[in-house]
Amino acid sequence: MSLSDQLQKHWQRVDAVGILLLPLSLVYWLVITARRWAYAVGVLKVHRFPVPVVVVGNLTVGGTGKTPFVMALTERLVGRGWQPGVVSRGYRGAFSQATLVPPDGDPRQFGDEPVLISRKTGLPVVVARKRAEGVRQLIRESVDIVVSDDGLQHRAMGRCAEIALIDEMEGFGNGFLLPAGPLREPSRR
Repeated sequence: MSLSDQLQKHWQRVDAVGILLLPLSLVYWLVITARRWAYAVGVLKVHRFPVPVVVVGNLTVGGTGKTPFVMALTERLVGRGWQPGVVSRGYRGAFSQATLVPPDGDPRQFGDEPVLISRKTGLPVVVARKRAEGVRQLIRESVDIVVSDDGLQHRAMGRCAEIALIDEMEGFGNGFLLPAGPLREPSRR
């Protein structure tokens, strides 16, 4: 069993491992709280855009169906007359700057999920390490609304709405922050 599998098993209940990791979770909480404060008071810059940005994300580590939800949401937006584009971090992709993902793009270069979204929707999809750069690239592609596939914790990217998905089976696990639990930030958000 991998370390990741072992942690996910412990994250579903309160046990000795979770309790032992709580001091590290406290340090993690202090860091994310300081970071959130820095964005709130302007120490760190929040990038604003001339188009609405909707962030789809989750509060926990792991998959919650964000990508299928993003595809369904963009389909609904198109049906209502919008011209959406999607920005993604492009995890495990091999690119250095904001890049438009072609429908026949290589998942090794752009990441699995951005290529899937591009192929299935035919919409502009941009991968970017810095999502604000990705949003700017999409605006140059003439989109009038941007949907972010993940990015709930990426506070530098301004947004008009957030949609947090929660895994129906896993919920918030044991309710602890990383690494004692699966939460990226407190569930009260």
